[in-house]
Amino acid sequence: MRQSIFALFLCLLVSSANTVAAQQYDLVLEGGRVMDPETGTDAVRNVGIRDGKIVRVSSEALSGRRVIHARGLVVAPGFIDLHQHGQELASQRVKALDGVTTALELEIGVPDVAQFLKAKEGHSLIHYGTSASHAAARALVFGAPLPPGEILSKSGPATDHPATPEQIEAMRQRLRAELDAGALAIGMGIQYTPGATRLEVIDMFRLAAERRLPVYTHMRSAGRVEPGSAIEATSEVIGAAAITGASLHIVHINSTCARDAMECLAMVEGARARGLDVTTEAYPYTAGMTTINSALFNSGWREKLGISYSELVLPETGEHLTKERFDELHNSSTPQLVLLFSNTQEMVDKVIPHPLVMIASDGEQGHPRNAGTYSRILAKYVREKGTITLMDALRKMSLMPAEMLERSTPAARRKGRLQEGADADVVVFDAATITDRSTFEKPMEPSVGVHYLVVGGIVVVDEGKVVPDVFPGRALLGPGKHSPSGD
Repeated sequence: MRQSIFALFLCLLVSSANTVAAQQYDLVLEGGRVMDPETGTDAVRNVGIRDGKIVRVSSEALSGRRVIHARGLVVAPGFIDLHQHGQELASQRVKALDGVTTALELEIGVPDVAQFLKAKEGHSLIHYGTSASHAAARALVFGAPLPPGEILSKSGPATDHPATPEQIEAMRQRLRAELDAGALAIGMGIQYTPGATRLEVIDMFRLAAERRLPVYTHMRSAGRVEPGSAIEATSEVIGAAAITGASLHIVHINSTCARDAMECLAMVEGARARGLDVTTEAYPYTAGMTTINSALFNSGWREKLGISYSELVLPETGEHLTKERFDELHNSSTPQLVLLFSNTQEMVDKVIPHPLVMIASDGEQGHPRNAGTYSRILAKYVREKGTITLMDALRKMSLMPAEMLERSTPAARRKGRLQEGADADVVVFDAATITDRSTFEKPMEPSVGVHYLVVGGIVVVDEGKVVPDVFPGRALLGPGKHSPSGD
């Protein structure tokens, strides 16, 4: 009898231990204000994370190997940046401190997708991915392949000359190979390849439609001068989407359309109302940044953009250019980044709250948007101006980009949400203090207010500091290549 009682006790003890083990989480975020833009959840909850996933969101106490006390802090889906050029570790660090868990090079893409993915594997703080680059394919076909580390060609035949039908088909073959290597979309910087005819653009959209993938595009032109206005450029890409059936994402509509941004947004609204899949993004700064010896600065740029030499500034020194200095740099074979002060604060303030506009940084070293975009939205537009609610800001920075990415990969269905079953990509921040500190004088100054950042279940920002030697970032891959997890 005693043996039976002892056996029963032992059985109950083992069962209890197994139950505790089953309820033990790798990480618990305790008592924070949990906000999920998809379900509208906005409540104090505990979040249990195990094996890189959000397993439990509950009002009940949870047990974890590590418990982070998040009382008084917002717990939200990590921000997803669809438009991030700076992929090196220094940029990843400032992105992490700005709340970003995924940063993708989708505007123009990289010259070699397989090489990019291989170089990043096991060495990335946050998640990454890229589009297949039309600009790079064009340069290759014209016999002027891009040098290592560059994504744009210097102005010349590869950018300015029209392509033959045979060359266009060679571009399409190159892009097919890049999509097979794992690219998420086709990236087109049409303003940087002015020689591309309307038909060449449509043919690239046709390829995207064949693969059921989107086109991310920097449109052909900016400004108000016709022909070549921002309105005309918006018409061109919306027309290409209508003709081919490809999904279209227009990058930085605040920058390209500038003073006519609201008209361009009305065109996007009209296209969507008539069944076209067109989306767009913006960043909260009045200046853009690009390469001074690119085709964007071909003859007539001042008239098109409505700016002069003095509105061009070198980010390293703050030097305002003269005609002589511009000519020197534009004619150089050495790439040189330059800031373009071509927009007004009033227009940017109108664009950011627009319900169709998601947030993307266009980030790269030399511009404060690299380090400060997301905190700036929360500080300036949510807290100071009150033109966006906190939940709507989170939607613009997490859910909307994730939904855009669903056109490229089913893995995106688990991102941009804070709910059971989602990937454990989470930002924990103080809504009362989060602030961007980057400026045009100090563009890499990190934001403050992000207390914790979790990427794939791993803490990469801990008590406001980047954790050294931790690289949980993983590739988001298009349907041409499956990720190790089977996505």
